[in-house]
Amino acid sequence: MIRGVNLKHERIASILAREIRSGRVGHGSQLPGEVELARRFSVSRNTVRSALAVLSEDGLITTRTGKGSFVLFDGRPLNDRLGWSHALAEQGVETQVRMLRLAHEQDHELAERLGLDSPDVIVIQRLRVIVGGEAISIERSCIPALDELRDLPERGLDDNSITATLSRAGLHLDHGEQRLRGRPLDPEEAILLDRPEGTWFLHTRRVSFTSDDRFAEQVDSLLDPNHFELSLTYTGSGR
Repeated sequence: MIRGVNLKHERIASILAREIRSGRVGHGSQLPGEVELARRFSVSRNTVRSALAVLSEDGLITTRTGKGSFVLFDGRPLNDRLGWSHALAEQGVETQVRMLRLAHEQDHELAERLGLDSPDVIVIQRLRVIVGGEAISIERSCIPALDELRDLPERGLDDNSITATLSRAGLHLDHGEQRLRGRPLDPEEAILLDRPEGTWFLHTRRVSFTSDDRFAEQVDSLLDPNHFELSLTYTGSGR
């Protein structure tokens, strides 16, 4: 992590990190070569390599042998109201989804917490992968096992979309709440995501309801912070 700027390579890494996070150097862009960066900052190529190593450790760039360094960080806001697939596609990121689990379960904790009449839910667990790249999320959705949805494990999702499936069952997402925290991957999650155990991911839990306050979905997502970020807005200055 970039924590100080006392050393030359830390100062360079800090400057480049600000340029990347601000969007001045966009996602997928190639950074200037070592020689050009060394000339820009009046340092040796070894110092530049150390700075690039810091950026790579922070997940901001990836370095490809013989090709150079490319920006991984994508700080553009994602509107996930229609689902991550739509949100990512709107930003030009093509992903594929692999179904891990689609089954009936009983979730008594969810039913008690939300005051549901029945603990019967359908669980949909999926792994999301960038086409030609790495896995970036695991998503586990719980939706009510309504009559219109009871055969879902046999027939699969409509248009490979949870949102479309819910809409066709009369559950149109209208409002809810979302919580976020960071946590390390457990051994099973690390295997699925092909990351070291203990790697920190964003964990979000979103609970959605229809306009008439019927429960529609709870989705727990583990998100790669190199590809997702939380954006908050506020009004007023009172404290």
